Formats: sequence, structure tokens, C-alpha cells
Amino acid sequence: MFHWFEKQIDPFAPFDESRTPPNTVGRFAWSYLKPVRFWFVLLFVIALLVGLFEASLYLLIGWLVDLLTRSSPERIWSDHGNTLLLVGAAILLVRPVLHFVHGLVSNQIIVPQTTNMIRWRTHVYTLGHALGYFQADFAGRLSNRIMQAGGAIRSIAVTVLDTLLYVAIFALTALGVFSSVSPWLALPMGLWILGYMALLYYFVPRAKVRSLAVANTRSALVGRVVDSYTNILTVKLFARAAEERSAVSEALASNTKAFLDSLRLNTGVAGILAFMNSALLVATGGLAVSLWSRGLMTSGETAAGLALVMRILAMSGWVMHTVRDVFENIGVVQESMETIARPHGIVDAPDAPQLEVTQGEVRFDHVSFHYGREDGVIEDLSLTIRAGEKVGLVGTSGAGKTTITSLLLRLHDLESGRILIDGQDIARVRQDSLRASIAMVTQDTSLLHRSIRDNIAYGRPDAREREIEQAARLAHAHDFIMELEDHRGRRGYDAHVGERGVKLSGGQRQRIAIARVILKDAPILVLDEATSALDSEVEGAIQESLSTLMAGKTVIAIAHRLSTIAALDRLIVIDQGRIVEEGSHAELLRRGGLYARLWRRQSGGFLGAEKTAAN
Repeated sequence: MFHWFEKQIDPFAPFDESRTPPNTVGRFAWSYLKPVRFWFVLLFVIALLVGLFEASLYLLIGWLVDLLTRSSPERIWSDHGNTLLLVGAAILLVRPVLHFVHGLVSNQIIVPQTTNMIRWRTHVYTLGHALGYFQADFAGRLSNRIMQAGGAIRSIAVTVLDTLLYVAIFALTALGVFSSVSPWLALPMGLWILGYMALLYYFVPRAKVRSLAVANTRSALVGRVVDSYTNILTVKLFARAAEERSAVSEALASNTKAFLDSLRLNTGVAGILAFMNSALLVATGGLAVSLWSRGLMTSGETAAGLALVMRILAMSGWVMHTVRDVFENIGVVQESMETIARPHGIVDAPDAPQLEVTQGEVRFDHVSFHYGREDGVIEDLSLTIRAGEKVGLVGTSGAGKTTITSLLLRLHDLESGRILIDGQDIARVRQDSLRASIAMVTQDTSLLHRSIRDNIAYGRPDAREREIEQAARLAHAHDFIMELEDHRGRRGYDAHVGERGVKLSGGQRQRIAIARVILKDAPILVLDEATSALDSEVEGAIQESLSTLMAGKTVIAIAHRLSTIAALDRLIVIDQGRIVEEGSHAELLRRGGLYARLWRRQSGGFLGAEKTAAN
């Protein structure tokens, strides 16, 4: 039975992954709750029935007191036995069923599935953002906002439909009971309700502002902590633990200040509410005794009325805290919305087709890109790389080589010009198909905190075990992989590599990345300092594997160590985002231009980054 209820909401149901969420809190929350609105309506109906039944119990207390007052002990069962048994049976059967069904709908259908459905959809949408979106924020803060958004949106909806409705039913029931006896008896409750609403009117906007401040400072704190842990090696190497403690302590102090500011408001409101509750109890009790003494109110009505008042007073503080929690969650949703609800920077064209790579020709057609600046980086670049041609990009650091490869992968959109692969404009095909057709080894090799096997097979998840091992052997990684063991005792290809692959050396990470590219076997290959972290002996061995890998592929290679790319078909010399020379290694040396000067600057070493190298 539980399993049937738990399957009613599918957290992974298909949705429009490209649609930008609304940028107001209400519409943002509703966009995620709308797919499950039926279940929230059902929860509302059940909560209404539960509230009415629970409130009626206090009326039954009054009825029972009056019944006992009018009846004698000897005749109570003979005169009213059937009625008493019927009431008892209703309480025994109906009440548990209502609460059980309420728990099923809330706990088995709505709470976990809706929470994780929202997390899934915000995560999927966030994954669609461009690279620059992630580079501009803390990874910890982004993940924190996605995780919190799901719980916050669901909590707001459940609390408003369930908890606050429950309390409203009690207050209105008490008001109705008192009104039926005397308008004077209803006056204290009516005034209390008005005062409570006024208190909420004062409390809610201020709580919203302060809750947002708490949420912002909490996310900043999480971001600082995660940033320290992610870069722990740098912290250790530079002995900056004290400075990191200081940075986190500042964030923690800001969060504490915002938290105290929020609680200061809560304390003041709680004090006012305590006075209002005491005044309601004294006024209602005094009037009830006065009316009873004049025969205008029965003992049962007095008991039921006072019991309802006591119940309302007990719930009033809880409701105030609940309302505070609601607006804390509104602050969390607002913060998450400001991060998540941004249009994707790079989107597929409507009905974009898959990229079909038949030959592998790459053409840059008057391409310009400045990272949003007025000039610099790539300026009116035109370049054709023939199918199967092996091209090396040469230039000092900052010349624009890596930017060219990023533009080819459409990690940024061009400011002008086109990039074509086999005549297809990459801006008009699906991004995933473009990147699936290009294999790349970057100079900053990063691995996922998963097994070695998962990392090698990342570009081809259906690869068989022998294919994964063969790729590792070609990358000269198999031997060291077989010696690995992680902290849980997993060995070899099952061993996990740690966040970003921190448990491996730079050379080991790079060999895993090369194995991953070998296994992917894409028609276009980009090597950005693919062997920079390897020692000369291993690099020489891998060069043989790379030569095999490059056969029949279109290759773009970047290397500061010119000896590693000198044997390629053509070298393109880039300076300040423009092509200044091109030709084979021998041709460029004979010309005595920039490439020749760069070659002379090297003595088996690396290309200097100094601006004077180009002079």
C-alpha cells in the first residue's frame, strides 16, 4: 500500500528543461508546485476535515458536560447509552482514519517526492547554464541554494495549506460558539483575532527581510567553507590556515549578526503575543463565569469555550513560529530564485539538429570574441582546418589559443563571425551533439570523485571493461591504476580518486584524461597542453599512443613546449588574437619570424609568457 502511494509523484518526470523559471517568489514557487497541484488540493481537503473533526471534539466536551449535568448516574446509560457509544465509535474509527490518510498524503506522496522533484528540476536547469555562470560563483553556494530551494518551497505550501488552516478552523469555531451564546463573549476572541492579524502584519514583512539576510549570509558561509576545503592543498602549501579561519569567522560573524537580528524580532513579538493571550484568557474566563452565573450559559458551553481558548493560546505561539519559518523559507526561495532564475547564456536554436561529422573540416569564418570587452582576445580570425589535418596553435600565454578551442566547443557564443564543422554552423546545432563529436584533454585536468573506471568511461558510458583497460594501457595508466587503493579499500579501477582527482598526481590525472579521450574516440581531437604534467619518459611513450589516436582525425593541439607539436602538419602562430604566421615547422624557422624567435627562446623548456617574447 505504501509503495502505491509513493509512486504517485515521479520526481524525474519530463519537463521543459530550457524554460527560465519566473523571477517573483510566488510565481517561482508555483512553477514547481503546479505539476503536483492535485495532491496539494487533496491535502487541503483532508486537513480541512481533520481540523473540523478536532475542533468538534471540544464541542463534544461541552455536550458531554451538559449531558452529565442533566442526567443522573443511574439513568445515563439507559437514556443516552446508544448516543454515547455512537460518539465513541466515531472518535475511535473516524479520527484515526483521517489522521492516517493525512499522513499518507503528506509523508508518502508530497513531502519527499515534491522536495526532490524541485531539487531535480532546479539542478537540471542550472546544469544548462554557460561555463561563465559557474566560474562566477562558489560551487558550494550554488549547490546549497539548489538543495534548500526544494525543501523551502514544499515547506511553504504544506504549512499554509495544512498548519495555518488547522489553526484558523479552531479560531473560527471558538468565535462561532461564543457568538451563539452572547456577542459580548465573542468580543474578546474577535479583538484577539484582529490583534493577532495586526501583529502578523507588523511581523511578516520584517521577518521576510531579516530571513533573506540570514539566508544570504548562510550561503556565503557555506561558500567560504567549501572554497577552503576544495583548495585545501593551496591552503596547506602557503600556510594560510589562519587566514582561512579568519575568512570563515568573518562569514560566521555576519551570519550570527543576521540571525540575532531576526531572533530579536521574534522575541519582541513573542512578548506581545504572551500579553494578548493572557488578556484573552482572563476576559473570556471572566465573561463566561458572569454569563453562567446569570443562567445565560451552560456549564458545558463554558467548559467547551474555555477549552477552545486554551487550545488556541497553546497554538498561537506555535503558529507565530510557523509563520516565522514560512518567511524564513520565503527568504531561502528568494535567494535561490535570484541565483537559479536566470536565462541560459548559451541556448540551442529552436528545433536545432544534431551535428553530423562526416569529414571533420573545421572553419573559423571572421570570428571575433572579446569576453564582453571592447577589443582584444580574438579579432576577425579566419582559419580553415582541413579534414584529418593536424594543426598546432602557437603563441605566448594570453594570445588566445585556449579561447579558440573554447569557442569551437561553444563554451561561449561568438560576438561576430561563424564556426563551421563540415559546413554546419555550430551555433545552429545541438550543443550536446557538438561536444560529443569533440574529444579534449585540457591543461587543467579535473576528475570526478568517482571510480577510475567511471572517469575513463565518462565520454562513453557503455564501454566494456576490456575497452576501458585498453584505453588505460595506451595512456600508460594501467600499471599505476592497479596499485591504487582508496580509504574504503577499493582497489584498481574501482578506487575513487577524490574531489577533482586530488588523490592522484598531476601526471596520473593527465594520463586518466588521455585514456578518457582515447576511449571516447571522437572525430575531432583537441589537445590543450595534453602532456604538460608528464615527465619526459612517460611523455615520449604516450606520444606514440597519441600518434595512433590522431590517425584519421582532425586535430588541434596547443603546447608551450614547441618540440611536442613541431611534427604536426601545420602550425598556426597566434598573437593578440590574430594569425600572424602559419606553415610547417621547417617553413616557419626559415622565415625567421615570431615562431623562429619563440623556438630560439626555448632550450628544451617552455614558451615564455613575457610580452617581450613576441618582439
